[in-house]
Amino acid sequence: MSEGLPEATQRVVETPYGRAVGSSYRWEGGQYCAIHTTRGVVGCGIFDIPCANEFGMAFAVAKGTREHPLLDPEDLYEASIVRVSESARALGIEEGMTGKEALACMLRA
Repeated sequence: MSEGLPEATQRVVETPYGRAVGSSYRWEGGQYCAIHTTRGVVGCGIFDIPCANEFGMAFAVAKGTREHPLLDPEDLYEASIVRVSESARALGIEEGMTGKEALACMLRA
């Protein structure tokens, strides 16, 4: 982290199902990450599903732990999806899927 600013990265990630944009944000005491597709987002637990539903956005949320935080976009691949917006559910995404399975639904849609 430079000059007291959070560390922020954004890059193209090559998933088994196509390209997406991965992002990671870190600061003292916290972090979050996400993978953005043209259809929606697979992200960590910081995202709010009721807000995504209000705006019709497809969001699939995975939750890390203190022992295994979700720091980088690729950490979402094997993480378990714990919350899903209505638009994501319409794409076939369900709780219990891995992030990689959720990405497959978004990138194949």
